[in-house]
Amino acid sequence: MKTTMKKAALVFFAVAAFMANAQKVAHLHLDSLSNLMPETKTAKGVAEAYFNDLKKTVSSMEEEFQKKYNDYLQNEATMNDLVKKTKQDELQSLQTRIQDFNQQAQADYQKKSAELTAPIMEKAKKAIEAVAKENGYKYVLDTSAGNVLYSEASEDILLTVKKKLDSMPLANIPGANPEKPKTNPGPAKGGK
Repeated sequence: MKTTMKKAALVFFAVAAFMANAQKVAHLHLDSLSNLMPETKTAKGVAEAYFNDLKKTVSSMEEEFQKKYNDYLQNEATMNDLVKKTKQDELQSLQTRIQDFNQQAQADYQKKSAELTAPIMEKAKKAIEAVAKENGYKYVLDTSAGNVLYSEASEDILLTVKKKLDSMPLANIPGANPEKPKTNPGPAKGGK
């Protein structure tokens, strides 16, 4: 009987110790959070302008190619072999340059997008960290990445972190027009 009581007491203290050390877990959808941030709209605008500049350059190169190709087709019958070969090489070279530029433009655009979103993600992480510390969370899971294979119910802190973000200054987006920082207006006043 004494051993049973000792075992029961031991189990009770083990459960009590486990409960005392229980760790709070929360989650949020990081993509949704970043979409709520006004800096994201600014970054998307800068990225779109960058992309449009690249598209203009590609269009210009393609127009040049088309013009030279049409000229080649129109005058091919009157060209001697050396001129014909030179024009063909020129067209091939231009086509290769266009393809190379397209590949480099895609890589540059991805790099620019990452550069633009870095300060936004840094600000979001600071807000998440602040909310986690304020509320005693030991772990905050990002459900947008889909990396959570199993979890018990946890608290979604998206709105709490958004509120924290609203109290923080806007992130500095590289290449954005340096305007006077606007504060987040919050909900409209006056109705019910």
